[in-house]
Amino acid sequence: MALRPNRPQNRSEQLAAARAAQGDVFAREVDDALRQEEAMDAIRRWGLPIGAAVLLGLAGLGGWLWYSNHQESLRGQQGEQLTLALDDTEANNAKGAQGLLDTLAKDGTPGNRAAAQLLLAGKAQDDGKADQAAKSFAAVAADGDAPQAYRDAATVREVALTFDKLSPQQVIDRLMPLAVPGSPWFGSAGELVGLAYLKQGRNDQAGRLFASIAKDKDVPDSIKRRARQVAGSLGVDAVDDVSAVVSQAQSQ
Repeated sequence: MALRPNRPQNRSEQLAAARAAQGDVFAREVDDALRQEEAMDAIRRWGLPIGAAVLLGLAGLGGWLWYSNHQESLRGQQGEQLTLALDDTEANNAKGAQGLLDTLAKDGTPGNRAAAQLLLAGKAQDDGKADQAAKSFAAVAADGDAPQAYRDAATVREVALTFDKLSPQQVIDRLMPLAVPGSPWFGSAGELVGLAYLKQGRNDQAGRLFASIAKDKDVPDSIKRRARQVAGSLGVDAVDDVSAVVSQAQSQ
């Protein structure tokens, strides 16, 4: 069946179609205007806080970058001062070393400050000022900002200096975390804990601990020899390789 041709619109229909099209355009323009108004209102309402937050964030990032770079530079400078202090100490320039170490101990970054305090405490101990040295070691041990390795070293040194003033249990409580195989302080801390066990009459535990120290390959030889002797006196075998021990004794 043949399709009927489209009938041309008359004038009134054309006017109605035009008005409908204009209405659609007007509606879209109104909708766009409303959306723009809502966007501007949101910017007016939230734009300042968001902008401020962005600026603060950028300022904080810039400040952190500056601080990080400044601290790195400061650590480098103070590291050089620490090296100079050690050089002065080896050259018997006590006055020069003292001045550098005093400055670092007061104003240094946490690591350099702790290192300077340890050196000053060691010097006080060498000079016979045991109480002053113990207080300095205690200060480093209690410094939460200092590197853990320095705090551990200070703890061992302080307890060694004050061993006779502490109860055996205090020695054990403070050093037991360090008196374990694998710890860099196993030999030094373990020896003090073993002596504390002996003061408590816990000879079995002391013997086992000294034997463990004597057999640890990472413990310094001087401590291993002492530990072997004490373990042997307590009836505990502390020798894995007899020939190695004999050879070592003959070489001394």
